[in-house]
Amino acid sequence: MAVLEILEFPDSRLRTVAKPVETVDERVRNLIDDMFETMYDAPGIGLAASQINVHEQIIVIDVSEDSSEPLVFINPEINVLDGETFEYDEGCLSVPGFYETVVRPQHIHVKALDRNGEPFEMTPQGLLAVCIQHENDHLLGKLFVDYISPLKRNRIRGKMDKLHKQKSS
Repeated sequence: MAVLEILEFPDSRLRTVAKPVETVDERVRNLIDDMFETMYDAPGIGLAASQINVHEQIIVIDVSEDSSEPLVFINPEINVLDGETFEYDEGCLSVPGFYETVVRPQHIHVKALDRNGEPFEMTPQGLLAVCIQHENDHLLGKLFVDYISPLKRNRIRGKMDKLHKQKSS
């Protein structure tokens, strides 16, 4: 297993739309293991393959307190069950150090494949529902900063650009 580099906003590669996984094989399972190691190391509670510059529909999540409930979503399909929404302060491993309030659907249903390619469904709530939607956005080339005002987004972009220039100096 390996800790992989996480792309950071405003890297244009984060805007690439991920393609479905054709076959869940050893390569995909090894990638999933690397994604979990990268996510836990960061530390975070979710990671989409797009964030590590692999543009395939793979998400790993673990919202447990003790990193004991790893979940894998391959080729996820999300359906909103009703119009009820809620606000949640979101952060992102691709936008480190920034948190903003995002409004998302509260009730969703998810269909996906697990790490063995077996189909499953769930109707998550709370933090897990937020995390699944957030990570699925990455697969669509979206970031949580797309949900905030242009003024706040540009301010974050400026700070991230400055941080990247300092790192490369």
